[in-house]
Amino acid sequence: MSNAYDVLIIGGGPAGLAAGLYASRSKLNTILLETNSQLGGQVSTYHEMENYPGVLDTTAPELMDNFKEHAKSFGTKIEKAEVQEVETGDFIKTIKTKDGIKYQAKSVIVATGAEPRRLGVPGEEEFKGKGVSYCATCDADFFVDLEVVVVGNGNSAIEEALYLTKFASKVTVIVIHDQGTMDADKIYQERAYQNDKIEFVWNSTLEEVKGEGLVDTAVLKNVKTGEKTDFSCDGIFIFIGRVPRTDFLEGIVDLTDNGYIKTNDKLETSVPGVYAAGDVRNKFLRQVVTAAADGATTAAAAGGYIEEEEYWQENVLEAEEDVLVAFWSPTNEESLKMTGKLENMDLEAKGVKLVKIDTYKNTRISNRYDVTEVPTLLKIEDGEVAEKITQPTETEIEELI
Repeated sequence: MSNAYDVLIIGGGPAGLAAGLYASRSKLNTILLETNSQLGGQVSTYHEMENYPGVLDTTAPELMDNFKEHAKSFGTKIEKAEVQEVETGDFIKTIKTKDGIKYQAKSVIVATGAEPRRLGVPGEEEFKGKGVSYCATCDADFFVDLEVVVVGNGNSAIEEALYLTKFASKVTVIVIHDQGTMDADKIYQERAYQNDKIEFVWNSTLEEVKGEGLVDTAVLKNVKTGEKTDFSCDGIFIFIGRVPRTDFLEGIVDLTDNGYIKTNDKLETSVPGVYAAGDVRNKFLRQVVTAAADGATTAAAAGGYIEEEEYWQENVLEAEEDVLVAFWSPTNEESLKMTGKLENMDLEAKGVKLVKIDTYKNTRISNRYDVTEVPTLLKIEDGEVAEKITQPTETEIEELI
C-alpha cells in the first residue's frame, strides 16, 4: 500500500513536529497529517515566545517554522488532511480522513492539541468573525484604534490582552474573580496592571453578544449581584481555556471526563502502539517545551514498539515451525542456565525454533503473555500458545520439546 508508514502523526503543533523530527531521524518512515494549512497548532496564533529554553529572540510563528523545517530536513512527510477515524488492529492501524483517504501505520501518535473553549452565550456563534474572536494574533489588526473586550484571566487571556494593546485604543479585561485576583502568572499580571491601555471589570462574566451586523455591545453580568450591564465595544476576544480534539477517538482509547487522553509513562494510550503527545493528553503543564518533550518521548517509544512487534511477528507468530520462547533476564542466574541448556540442545534438528526474550528490554511481550517470573518457557504452535511452564526443570524442557 502506497499510504503505508511506520509512524503516522496526527497534528502539526510543536508536539507533532517534534515527534516527526525524532521519528524520521531514527529512520522510521514518517508522515504527519494536519487539518490546517498552517503548521504550529495554537502556538502559531500567538506572537510572543519568551520562555522556550535557549531561544532568546524569536516569535511563536518563527519558532514553529523552525520546528517544521527541522522535521522536514530529516524526511518527515507532511500532508493536509483531517483524520476522522482510527482503526486499531493487532499491529497495523488504519487511519481514515474526511476526504476518504486511507493510511496504514504500525504506530500512531496523536498530537491534535486543544481548541479554544466556547462560552455558548447568545450571539457568540452569530458574531464569530464579525467581532467575536479567539485569537488576538490572527485578528488584532482589524481593531486598530478601536475598543475591545477580553474575557478570561489566565495566562493566555492576559498575554493576548497585552498583545492587543499594540493595536486597540483600549482593552477591557472581564474577570470573574474579586478585584486583584487573577489566574495568570504574576509576571503577566504585573505587565497588565502597568499598561495604561488595559482596564478591568471584576466579578463579571460575558452574558450576551449584541450588534448590528458587527459587534457593538457586550452584555456583562455581575456574578455577585446578578446585575446586567451593556458595555460598548468593537470586538470581544474570548480566552477561557481549551477543549482537547479527541472526538474521533471516543470509544477507541481511554479518555478523562474532560476528553483528554490518558497515557502511561511512555505516553502510550490504552491501545498498544497508539501514543499521545502535547496538550491533547492528560498532563500537568501545557507549554511548548513540554509538548516538544512529549513528541520526542512518543517517537522513541513508537520506535521501540515497532522493533519489538516486528521481531515477534516475524520470528514467532509467522514461523513455519514450532517455537520455544525462553523468557530470561541477565540478572537471573537460573534463566541464564536455562537458555544455555536450550542453546546446546540442537533444537533445529528436532524441528523447533528457539527465541529468547529479555524481559527487561521486551516488557510488552512479557506482559502480553502474563510472564511475571523468569525463567519461563512458552511453546507456540501456529501462532498460539500450546504450553507455558514457569521455572521449568530439565525433564519438563525435554517433554516440552
